[in-house]
Amino acid sequence: MIRHIPGTRSLQVLEAAGRHLNFSRAAVELNLTPAAVSHQIKEFETQLGVTLFVRKGRSLQLTPAGDILHEAAADAVAALRHAAARARRSQGQTTVRLNVNASTSIAAKWLVPRLDRFLKKEPHADVRLNVSCGMQDFDRNEIDVAIQFGPGLYPGLSAQRLFDHVIYPVCSPKLLQGERPLAAPEDLLRHTLIQQSWSGQGVVWPDWRMWMLAAGIDGFEPNPGLHYTDTHLAIQAAIDGQGVALGDEALVADDLAAGRLVRPFALSIGGPPNFAYFVVSTHETMQNPLASSFVSWLHSEAGTG
Repeated sequence: MIRHIPGTRSLQVLEAAGRHLNFSRAAVELNLTPAAVSHQIKEFETQLGVTLFVRKGRSLQLTPAGDILHEAAADAVAALRHAAARARRSQGQTTVRLNVNASTSIAAKWLVPRLDRFLKKEPHADVRLNVSCGMQDFDRNEIDVAIQFGPGLYPGLSAQRLFDHVIYPVCSPKLLQGERPLAAPEDLLRHTLIQQSWSGQGVVWPDWRMWMLAAGIDGFEPNPGLHYTDTHLAIQAAIDGQGVALGDEALVADDLAAGRLVRPFALSIGGPPNFAYFVVSTHETMQNPLASSFVSWLHSEAGTG
């Protein structure tokens, strides 16, 4: 998606300053200095004869006049970006870039194996996948759509639930053919349990203690062994026969279907309350036909469309 339109810097300054209500953050996003942002705002105010911002303690607020002009600037920048995209297509430049951000695990175990199906649906799309954990600044990093793990609270952004977490043991089918069968949850105590250790955003990822407690096994203490922070690494260790892992249903579904993994027990537990995988985008991005098509495709693949 085209984000930087020549000749619109002053409008972009007003839009970013009004969105952040902070000249320093707007400056970082636009690769300017705070002084340059402040100068541009003062120039707006002088030429238009209105006050756009007022300072309240350490924060900024838009005045009623600033609200009106900020909304107009945001609409104008969005309209110009969409018009530029249409103009490029009218000149035969049919390739449209889509910048996608996802965490390592959801990218490796779910998104990447499916992207060829999206490209068959949208052959002119140029999808750029950035893998990173944690919420990214959409404007600064030019992100169109992200698949984000969290509570779905992203002010100023659109967040649509994609997956809930359903977590249960998975292992290589070879493990079931060994000398130590997995007939009951207690049998897991005789196997290597692959640990996934992660905490962040005020929550802790479910671990073997939680699953064992749900299975009625009290006082479980994990033995020293394999510990991973990324789910896809724990899943790969299980595929390789290194032990039994706790798999997130969305991330192990393909491996179960292909027979690389099996699910020895039906018991499952949920993820952190109110946390899920969300499709996150700006409201402006969703007006772009390619981004909208990609989001609809994600839901269709996930069975939530």
